[in-house]
Amino acid sequence: MAHEHKLEIFRGLVKFKSNTQKIWGVLIFLSIVTAIEVVLGIYKPEWSMAQVLGMKLLNWIFIILTIVKAYYITWDFMHMRDETKGLRRAVVWTTIFLILYLIFILLQEGGYVFKVYDEGFIKRDF
Repeated sequence: MAHEHKLEIFRGLVKFKSNTQKIWGVLIFLSIVTAIEVVLGIYKPEWSMAQVLGMKLLNWIFIILTIVKAYYITWDFMHMRDETKGLRRAVVWTTIFLILYLIFILLQEGGYVFKVYDEGFIKRDF
């Protein structure tokens, strides 16, 4: 059974004539996002060092850009757009829950470990 894939990205804003062009388009988009991450990681602008919700703004930018890349890899290269709505929701909701949970763990445990090393005592005994 041959299935024709949609040849558009960004919810139809950019359309391509062939699968090869679409692959190059998504590759260029992902490369631009990666280049932004690399430039921010090298230069670390002063404005990105502000604390937001317990982490530097730069770390939040990295997390958000990584989620954007993961979304596009899954959506275009793993063909999630061609799946049923129920399967897409199951995958997306599970992923969002896990990402939020991992961010919570990062903030909670990372802060605790920092305080232990910084202040030299254990605040809580597990």
